[in-house]
Amino acid sequence: MFSIKFRCTIWMLLLGIGLFIASAAHGQDSKMADDILFYVNKHRAEIGLPKLQMDKGISEVAAKHSRQMANGTVPFGHDGFDDRVKMISKDIDHVNGFAENVAMGQMSAEAVVNLWLGSEGHRKNMEGDYRLTGIGIAPAKNGDLYFTQIFILNKEISLPAAGKK
Repeated sequence: MFSIKFRCTIWMLLLGIGLFIASAAHGQDSKMADDILFYVNKHRAEIGLPKLQMDKGISEVAAKHSRQMANGTVPFGHDGFDDRVKMISKDIDHVNGFAENVAMGQMSAEAVVNLWLGSEGHRKNMEGDYRLTGIGIAPAKNGDLYFTQIFILNKEISLPAAGKK
């Protein structure tokens, strides 16, 4: 049989390869998320809206939803959206506007954005009065990608001083 040292070396090599593959896949997802944001912001600029800013925490929540859809623990769609907003609201103050787009398929970042632009509800979300966004992408076993983009408005609402109208 093989020595313990040899088996440990093989195990460490396999672990390293697995971590490299996982890191590369995450890098590809991150690049695609950045590309989606580019195309969304390009559209927003064309109609005079400010750019959305990517938020890491929102992206983590979006990525979790995409992973759950990809592995079948939740159905494709918006189930649990209120819970996702509550989770985001723990880290971001004054969340007073939110929306979500999801998509599924084997498509590029530009194709995802074009798909959403072709849907009235998704387009409305992309053109909404939001400032922050998070994007998560996860692959399913069959090769389909699951996309989630969450939009957040977080501005403090000023109330009139007492006695003033």
